[in-house]
Formats: sequence, C-alpha cells, structure tokens
Amino acid sequence: MIRKIALSDAFSRFSDHWNPRIIGDVSGHELRVAKIQGAFDWHHHDDTDECFLVHRGAFRMEFRDHVVDMGPGDILVVPRGVEHRPVADEECEIVLIERAGTRNTGEVVTARTRGALERLVP
Repeated sequence: MIRKIALSDAFSRFSDHWNPRIIGDVSGHELRVAKIQGAFDWHHHDDTDECFLVHRGAFRMEFRDHVVDMGPGDILVVPRGVEHRPVADEECEIVLIERAGTRNTGEVVTARTRGALERLVP
C-alpha cells in the first residue's frame, strides 16, 4: 500500500542528533531525516551530490570560502566533491536526499560516521 509520510511524525520518533534515518526510497536515492545541533565534521562526497531541505529550525552550511544560511523551506544541493560542514546553533530538523548507501560523513570516517541507517518507514 502506498502511504504518505508525515514529517512531523517521523521527527517525533527520535531525539538524537547527527543520526539520519531513512523514510523512503526514490530511484536509487534515500530520503533521510535527521535532527542536527552543533557543528558537524568537515567532509565531502566524491561520487554523489547531497540535497538538504530544512523542515524546522535553521542552520548554516559552511564551505571553505563562504557560508549559506538555511531556514524552513530552504533547499540546498551540495555538489559532489565540495567540502562542507553543516552547523546548527539550535536544534534543526532536516530532510536529506542522497544516493542509497552514501556514508553520512562522506569520504572521512569520524566518531559520527554511521553504518547501516535505521529505517523509520518500511
């Protein structure tokens, strides 16, 4: 059965930060939700672009040469190979679109690297 996904419901099912969950699949890509707060690790993805959509809150995407401020409803695509670091001064809820199996820390391994991601919606 095809069902809609209520983002507010998905976000209510977890409270930790920097631990994306999968809520759907689209043509070889995963729809992921995550709560973020603080600064993430500098990283890049050699083989895939990364799409960020803000559901609630605000964050800034830091690049080595500039910063992009993001708020509710804003979408940002980080092209493959571009080093970046999301930073949220307060908790922020984001939706990510990434190629299936993409490691959350890209080409680096840190304490925040996640293996298999939890799937919230079967």
